[in-house]
Amino acid sequence: MSQARTLRHRPGFRFAFDPDSCSDCPGNCCRGIPGYVWVSAGEIRNLAALLKMNIIDFKQQYIRKIDNRLSLKERRLGDDYPCIFFDIGSRRCSVYEARPEQCRSYPFWEENRHLTGDLTHDCPGIRGDYKPSEDECRNDS
Repeated sequence: MSQARTLRHRPGFRFAFDPDSCSDCPGNCCRGIPGYVWVSAGEIRNLAALLKMNIIDFKQQYIRKIDNRLSLKERRLGDDYPCIFFDIGSRRCSVYEARPEQCRSYPFWEENRHLTGDLTHDCPGIRGDYKPSEDECRNDS
């Protein structure tokens, strides 16, 4: 008997997410249009530690200030804007173990609460109009 995949769902969202789908994805959540990956002081410390860098050097190399907030930098590759830590060759996050909460919580962002169509186009792990049952869904709220 094959093992069922664990789908993640959060109350108030009209979809579930299959994290196993990430292995076949080109990293759409880490690239595309310009945007922001907001980071806290603690996340900056964790990222710097993972890369064995001091915080000042890390901030100079990887962080940009937007108004009074801090965001990871991104690169421009033609019309694509991948996160500075997205490895284009492997299509994976190079700092996965220390990735910020914003990355960890995708696709369960407030602006995605009522979306399904756009998300299913961008993310192969989205299961739209999903009605979770106790047997097939772990609640990650």
